[in-house]
Amino acid sequence: MVVVVLEEMRIRALGVIDDAVVELSPGFTAVTGETGAGKTMVVTSLGLLLGGRADAALVRIGAKAAVVEGRITVDGRSSAAVRAEEAGAELDDGALLISRTISAEGRSRAHVGGRSVPVGLLGELADELVAVHGQTDQQGLLRPARQRQALDRYAGDAVAGPLEKYAAAYRRLRAVSAELDELTTRARERAQEADLLRFGLEEIAAAEPLPGEDAELAAEAERLGHAEALASAATVAHTALAGHPEDPEGVDAGALVAGAHRALEGVRSHDPALAALADRIAEVGILLSDVAGELAGYADDLDADPLRLAAVEERRAALSHLTRKYGEDIADVLAWAERSAARLAELDGDDDRIGELTAERDALRAELGELAQALTDARTEAAARFADAVTAELASLAMPHARVSFAISQTEAAEESAGIEVGGRAVQFGPHGADEVELLLAPHPGAPPRPIAKGASGGELSRVMLAVEVVFAGADPVPTYLFDEVDQGVGGKAAVEVGRRLAKLARTAQVVVVTHLPQVAAFADRHLVVEKTNDGAVTRSGVKAMEGEDRVRELSRMLAGQEDSELARAHAEELLATARAGR
Repeated sequence: MVVVVLEEMRIRALGVIDDAVVELSPGFTAVTGETGAGKTMVVTSLGLLLGGRADAALVRIGAKAAVVEGRITVDGRSSAAVRAEEAGAELDDGALLISRTISAEGRSRAHVGGRSVPVGLLGELADELVAVHGQTDQQGLLRPARQRQALDRYAGDAVAGPLEKYAAAYRRLRAVSAELDELTTRARERAQEADLLRFGLEEIAAAEPLPGEDAELAAEAERLGHAEALASAATVAHTALAGHPEDPEGVDAGALVAGAHRALEGVRSHDPALAALADRIAEVGILLSDVAGELAGYADDLDADPLRLAAVEERRAALSHLTRKYGEDIADVLAWAERSAARLAELDGDDDRIGELTAERDALRAELGELAQALTDARTEAAARFADAVTAELASLAMPHARVSFAISQTEAAEESAGIEVGGRAVQFGPHGADEVELLLAPHPGAPPRPIAKGASGGELSRVMLAVEVVFAGADPVPTYLFDEVDQGVGGKAAVEVGRRLAKLARTAQVVVVTHLPQVAAFADRHLVVEKTNDGAVTRSGVKAMEGEDRVRELSRMLAGQEDSELARAHAEELLATARAGR
């Protein structure tokens, strides 16, 4: 017996539920009631604790919020406990406290182990703790994809190993094929792009621009265009500083500064402050002499060459042609050329890349074909065992002559290039292999096996799903199972056998069943009833545990609609005795 996972659940102001405590015991718990609404609210509450969608309409009219709280016993080493502790939750004496609050405005909050957590964490924990099954799950079993998932789950590592390798190779093939398609379908666009890049690079290479050349040429053109004015100004400035050689009597700045220096030099010994001024005047004289010399050299070196000016303007025009097309200045032009050269090398290598990708694609298809064959073999072997086990369970569910089998097939690809080779044929394939898995049911001898979507009634489908879960319980156990009226369409002897098999499942797991069948409820270790009260204004519901005489009365009501009927009571007591003897 595994540890009890769901100990209790407290529900407040959720729909018609006002304030109820649902105590869940080890083994098999049945939940019944006069109408389906209250029972459904119990299932809804569990769904909220497991991360289900919150809806403000679930909050009872007049209440500010609805709260669902649960106490779950977990092994501290389990993955669920570890994940909760990673989120900051703490265990309380080996139990995990979970709560979900929905406000009347629709806001939802979740807490685990005293810590506020994202609602998504509840869903993660639920995957490890509880398997929920209802009418929608039965309909899901009709889909081939769900049937394949069930078979793969039963097969375990025999399928999981090759499927993991297959999935990785399949993802890589998708990526390779997408890149290959882009290279081949956009070949013309890429060729045009390469031609434009090549033309631009050739144009830049022919001009051979140098870094900063445009700024240097602009300065030189400005200087050459005003050469005469510059030379005249330099000459006038030189004369003002150093004088004119042909006018020895002329006054210049250098002579005036020299005179000032001589005047102070004679008396500098009498005052240090004046001596400092004399030194500064001497420095001014030296600076004037240097500037005058440079002005003379500038005027001599200045070349007003019209031919050079024309050559500079022509070079500037060539560079301007480049900057109009490839950048704001020559630095941007050279950066564009560097980027374009790298892109052109990439485009020119497309042919080689296409060859590499084509070879990789073919290798991946071959690998997928081998892995798909391994998946087919593993599924075929597991299908025989799975079908035999489910068939054996159906015999105990009042379907002694029913036979379950699996049809595993592949669909040939319309074109060989669109498929992978499995068993010497090119077949269609997907992310889970090339197999199409379908669960078949032959309900009685002589009936051909037919897909359960076409050949199973509602009651038969309920029993097939229950048989599948009982088989799974031995191969891949889950701590807690919640069944929401999966006995729909079942009655009589079949209902008794459904109860018996649920009791068997409860030997290795906790089982909670919402049911309308007394034959099923009689097999439960604990019987809970959702009761309604109405004060004329508000309808409220609560949950009560049925024991002893109360349980007999509830079963009588479920059997005949009459709690005090002697015949119904006798039948109820007989059911309980049969259930106790048949566990």
